[in-house]
Amino acid sequence: MAGCWSANRRGSGKLFAKTMHSTLILSILGPDRPGIVEDVASFVREMDGNWLESRLTRLAGQFAGIVQFSLPAEREPAFRERLPAFEEASSLQCLVGRGGEGDAPAGRCFTLECVGQDRSGIVHAITDVLAGFGVNVESFSSECSSAPMSGETLFHATLKVRVPDRLDLAGLEQRLTEIGDELMLDVSFEE
Repeated sequence: MAGCWSANRRGSGKLFAKTMHSTLILSILGPDRPGIVEDVASFVREMDGNWLESRLTRLAGQFAGIVQFSLPAEREPAFRERLPAFEEASSLQCLVGRGGEGDAPAGRCFTLECVGQDRSGIVHAITDVLAGFGVNVESFSSECSSAPMSGETLFHATLKVRVPDRLDLAGLEQRLTEIGDELMLDVSFEE
């Protein structure tokens, strides 16, 4: 049995079992309503889980999110078995996957911001350039809003990206500037 050794105050030792944990990623989607986050948190807690990290939002009347949590490894089968009943009771669609420890990602982190008049193809153009340079998008958020004076629809995106260490950074910045000019976007790229 795997464990760790700990001495008590009197100097005798006692073996404590080391609990193995599973890290899971749960994605959720369903019609927005009050109480969704509490429902998910209760389900995770009922399974002896610990909520670690999440990204949750409301989009077009739907509530969508992704939650990373850990739970004792022996509870994972019960979690997976009870998930369909939770989906039905909460009116959520859920997908669960295993989180990986993995090595710390290599490269440098940058923030890319784009603002301009909304039009089709902006996200594709920007992400096509990033993928072509081997840049990993770690987070992406975007929204449309009305311009203060004209009332036109503005598109605003913020991307957190990881750039490979040996990347031609000047080449990437030049290509992003070119795309910005083509699509009439203000593009900023900062470490």
